[in-house]
Amino acid sequence: MSLVMGRSPAVALRYLMAIQLLSMGAMEMSGPFWPLHLREMAPMSAATLAWVSMAVYAGPLLMTMLTAPWWGRLGDRTGHKPMVVRALLALAVSQLIAAWTDSVTVVLLARLIQGALGGFIATAQAYGAGLATPAQRSSLMARLQVATAMGSALGPWLGGILFDLWGFWIVNLTTALVCVLCALLAAVALPFVKPAAPTDRQRASSKPVAPTAAERPALQAFQGLLLGILLVQAGKIMPQAFFAVYADQVLHANASFTGLCYGATALGLCIAAPLWARAFAALTPEQVLQRVKWITLACAATLALQSMSHVPAWFVAARLLWGVFLGALLPVFYTLLSRQADGHRQGWVLGAGNSAAKAGALLGTAAGALAMGWLPISEVFWPNAAVYLIVAAALHGLQRRSDTREAAS
Repeated sequence: MSLVMGRSPAVALRYLMAIQLLSMGAMEMSGPFWPLHLREMAPMSAATLAWVSMAVYAGPLLMTMLTAPWWGRLGDRTGHKPMVVRALLALAVSQLIAAWTDSVTVVLLARLIQGALGGFIATAQAYGAGLATPAQRSSLMARLQVATAMGSALGPWLGGILFDLWGFWIVNLTTALVCVLCALLAAVALPFVKPAAPTDRQRASSKPVAPTAAERPALQAFQGLLLGILLVQAGKIMPQAFFAVYADQVLHANASFTGLCYGATALGLCIAAPLWARAFAALTPEQVLQRVKWITLACAATLALQSMSHVPAWFVAARLLWGVFLGALLPVFYTLLSRQADGHRQGWVLGAGNSAAKAGALLGTAAGALAMGWLPISEVFWPNAAVYLIVAAALHGLQRRSDTREAAS
């Protein structure tokens, strides 16, 4: 663990959780409402709206996917606290631009700036990893996921209320103010964590050389975890592109109820993630992945329920249950990924994991937009359920491959 300059790690982690909760909750206030805002900004057909919505959601994902490992590597060298402050200020600037423009093009540019200079989640994970021992990282990743989920549960609901009362510009303005306050809190309250100095052996191992036969299983495990993060995130993000339109046209819901439905999934994740972390703590990675396979099938079932539940109360219940199962997926993958690296590579490894998550989100956004453009709006959750069936099949194949390798050895 790196040297912490100032406050104790436990106190610093509490501040980090609060910053994560507030900033991610603020960012989620606008999350489900971009298609409605874009439709108000300029008249466009349903197909055009689908593509523009995809660009608004996909732009920052693509930029973060490209830049997160670079920011992580810079944080590994200089310390991750400056990266936390930088990411929060970038989020604030992008939201201010979006609040004051009436141009779809400028909105797209603001979202690209957000993705290129933001990347807060990966930065917070890397900073927290510097405060925790390897044995504590499972709990850390779950707690950070809970903080994000709590923000994701409350943010859309509060954003829906602001959207109904004052319009979308006040949602973005409020988000910007919260991010500025979080940046100030991070600058004042978070201690500087001195980067871990790599040993001579670690410096040598960082040079690009071909993996040995003994190193190939670890490399394959790393690549498998990145693939798992990509697919799971694709399924999680896919409804974002069509959710507000689905709620409006199928459930006939106002923006406040749309935000409540959207946030129910995050609430379920918030409740379940710590429980899943404790349940998986004593299991081997192979046992964890075996259980994750069945959980992905449960995710597919809850999405099928969402497609069939046109009664608002049942729909909210299905969204909540989906969040409960999601709480076992990404935190587990990030924990296993963090264990693949030593202290001086946490920023790069977690940056790579978040790049995989952004790639998955990009894939999910595109798939969601295509589903909205090509299918009746009442049927768009069925392709989303199919994504989790693909994940379960991939996990089953990886498990059989691992069993075959063990039998051969």
